[in-house]
Amino acid sequence: MSVKERKERERAERERLIVATARELAEQQGWGAVTTRLLAERIEYSQPVLYSHFRGKREIIGAVALEGAVELAAAVRAATSAADGPRERVAALARTYLDFAERNPAVYDALFQLDGGLAYAREDTPEPLKDAFAALLECLTGVAGKGVHPGMFTEVFWAALHGLATLTRAGRLRPEDAGPRVELLVDRLAVL
Repeated sequence: MSVKERKERERAERERLIVATARELAEQQGWGAVTTRLLAERIEYSQPVLYSHFRGKREIIGAVALEGAVELAAAVRAATSAADGPRERVAALARTYLDFAERNPAVYDALFQLDGGLAYAREDTPEPLKDAFAALLECLTGVAGKGVHPGMFTEVFWAALHGLATLTRAGRLRPEDAGPRVELLVDRLAVL
């Protein structure tokens, strides 16, 4: 291995460590607790080293969001591919999405609530974000209904899931009704 390759590998490992540590701190204590000073202490590198990877907290949030998008897409695809029939696939998508939001609140915030400096719904949207949307679209295209644009249907279904995730997390919805809410969403929006 050349010196250049070794340095690139070490740089990539440091970057992964920064992102993993930021994510861990955010999941434990919230994004407010994540500072470059604390991250530098936790990863045992100086702040200038941290800044050589990321310009600041905003870019770190963006990196966590991109990592989360990859995980969300994989989880949705795994759940929907294991389901039998269109209704079961759509229900699996909804449950998987809501479960992801519940199990990964800091990542969910990085993806959809915080400014990580990422472009959404544009040409320059990063591939992991496009792929996460594509994972939803793949499942929902066949259930959008006649004359309904699958992309727009996916946006509306996603918005409903986001609303459920956000309101549930905020304690505005009773958790014991989560299952019936998913069933209602699937029955009312998906044309099966």
